[in-house]
Amino acid sequence: MANENQSRQEQQQQQDQEIKDSLARIKHKILVMSGKGGVGKSSVAAYLSVALAKRGYKVGLMDVDLHGPSIPRMLGLKGTIEASASGGKARAVRYIPNMEVISIEPLMGENKDAATIWRGPLKIGVIRQFISDIEWADLDYMVIDSPPGTGDEPLTVAQTVPDAKALIVTTPQEVSLADVRKSINFCRQVNMKILGLVENMSGFKCPHCGKTIDIFKTKGGMLTAKKEGLRLLGTLPLEPEVVNRGDQGSMALLDDNSLVLTQEFNKIVDAVVEASEQNTAAAPEQAKQAPVPESGSADGKVIAVPVSDGKLAAHFGHCENFAFMETRDGKLRKTEMREPPAHEPGVLPQWLHEQGADVVIVGGMGQRAQELLREKGVEVLIGAPMDSPESLAHQYLSNTLMTGDNMCDH
Repeated sequence: MANENQSRQEQQQQQDQEIKDSLARIKHKILVMSGKGGVGKSSVAAYLSVALAKRGYKVGLMDVDLHGPSIPRMLGLKGTIEASASGGKARAVRYIPNMEVISIEPLMGENKDAATIWRGPLKIGVIRQFISDIEWADLDYMVIDSPPGTGDEPLTVAQTVPDAKALIVTTPQEVSLADVRKSINFCRQVNMKILGLVENMSGFKCPHCGKTIDIFKTKGGMLTAKKEGLRLLGTLPLEPEVVNRGDQGSMALLDDNSLVLTQEFNKIVDAVVEASEQNTAAAPEQAKQAPVPESGSADGKVIAVPVSDGKLAAHFGHCENFAFMETRDGKLRKTEMREPPAHEPGVLPQWLHEQGADVVIVGGMGQRAQELLREKGVEVLIGAPMDSPESLAHQYLSNTLMTGDNMCDH
């Protein structure tokens, strides 16, 4: 018995080292998760992986939804797991030249509809083998599609891939958001960084009248992200073509830039790349995920709002004054109007930073100005209503500020 225990310990240590070696060759690891099923999590994971690969990144997609693997069918994968030429390990299924995929389905033989009736220890072992026994190439991104909830699979990923970061998918309605909050708390309890939220199924554009119908309510993802101090990476509308393409095993939708969903998804990919790089560059002492206070609840924040005729100016670069409002204990304490410098590229973001602004609320703002402010750690809220600056500040502090489209076209 002692020899058997020693042998198991040696095997465990060997696998731990193989996992460590594999992960060391992967730059970014993203766990795509959701609080509940049916929110489009696997679709987001698949499209994100393919979009990154199309941009030239080397990508691995690991499907750890062992009971309901949908990734192979969505991608139309026909290949199987093969032995590596170097021996000892297996090779993932190659989807395109710079993207590899691993899922339980290619290992199930001819009967792809067979039920996977496994308990925790077996599932944990399979996920670890997906990392240790697969000969992964040097990757820029590993996207991990997890089943919904906070059970064995996401917990195993959190423990096995300690530098993984979470991308949480939700729909706007409260039933989904209630479970999303559990996913957020899960990440914080296991010290997993959260890249941000993606709100899926955010409105449906009627093909007959062109009106947007909010089938699953609206703004839920934005308000949750704001309340939890997280980034809303983007919103995706309901698009019937996603269903059609998914059933066909085609990712061609990503090439159709006439679709609003494709345009919005590309923005999400931009945000994921940006957030991944920012987190990688963070100092080690900042790497540990900690609970984030609600927006506006911290002492000493300064909120800046561009003002014309006593209300929010449509574009922050063309306003009469800026209202600088100091807050303390979640309450508005002081408002001061200041005249901005002449509007020139890059001048206003630097000036706002020098004036001590922590938050800037605007109707419209150019992309470069947004980037400059966020680089300086200033929170930027775009598409705010044209209310008085004090009203906007109170809405921000109470987490009820509703934002919409960017009024700026450059």
